Amino acid sequence: MSAPATLALVSLGVFAVNLPFGYWRAGLRKMSAAWFVAIHAPVPLVVAMRWAAGLPFRWETLPVFVAAYFAGQLLGARFGRRYGRDSA
Repeated sequence: MSAPATLALVSLGVFAVNLPFGYWRAGLRKMSAAWFVAIHAPVPLVVAMRWAAGLPFRWETLPVFVAAYFAGQLLGARFGRRYGRDSA
């Protein structure tokens, strides 16, 4: 697989991994221990996905992964606020 295709696939994976963590984060009190876990728990998964795909750290790819990370967290949180336990 080409490098751009691998980058796109892993970025999509980063986004998908962060959706449930953002959903979970939406129902937590800000700055609580669980809130920090919801933000930082996906990081080892993201690193493992990059290693498994053979994508080393490069400054050029960092903005792509950061954007995918935050997009997954923010969209997951939006779903959490809209469709979470508090909306019923």
